[in-house]
Amino acid sequence: MTMHDFIFGAYPYLAGTIFLIGSWARFDREQYTWKADSSQLLDNKNMRLYSNLFHIGILGIFFGHFFGLLTPHSWFLAFGISDLTHQYIAIYLGFIFGVACLAGAVLLAWRRLNSERVHAVSRGRDTFVIIWLAVTAAIGLSTIPVSSGHASAGDAQQMIALSEYVKSVATLSVDPRLLDNVDAIYKVHMFFGMTVVLIFPFTRLVHVWSIPFSYLTRAYQIVRAKRITT
Repeated sequence: MTMHDFIFGAYPYLAGTIFLIGSWARFDREQYTWKADSSQLLDNKNMRLYSNLFHIGILGIFFGHFFGLLTPHSWFLAFGISDLTHQYIAIYLGFIFGVACLAGAVLLAWRRLNSERVHAVSRGRDTFVIIWLAVTAAIGLSTIPVSSGHASAGDAQQMIALSEYVKSVATLSVDPRLLDNVDAIYKVHMFFGMTVVLIFPFTRLVHVWSIPFSYLTRAYQIVRAKRITT
């Protein structure tokens, strides 16, 4: 087995297995660590800006990749979205959300390293994961000029190959050969992305599993100040 076949043939399933079993084991054995570990109370300066940039960016990237790569090719064509239009949509939205994610991640990493109170309670894995996410986003942004060059030349074949590869992973019929003619920068980005999945259970990212969807539909809470009578 070549390194290429391992990274794009076995590694996705290795990462996915550790992601699922690791998340289950941590929830079962270490529930007190199943939290976001917010440090906002320690240093609130610009925290809302940094956090919102990061979360809006990373959520946009996640859903963009999910729907953009896993939606059947025929569905886009059925809605009148050509391959090149699909690629331009990915380029523009990827740039917007990628910049937001990268800016937020860099600012959060800077805060974690430079705020004395936040740094004092930070663990090595907290700093590592935010830096890794920032690097992953930066590499993703560096694919945009390459994608733009392909689109300008009317070539959407690499985008189609990437989509077909991701579908092959999702359907448990992985085919690393689909990536033979794909530019190296995409492969590096994919490796970093798969590694995020691998390290997920060992970081504060596990709080993603506990998104409070019910918060969006819950009734308003009425808060009344206590009246002091004299």
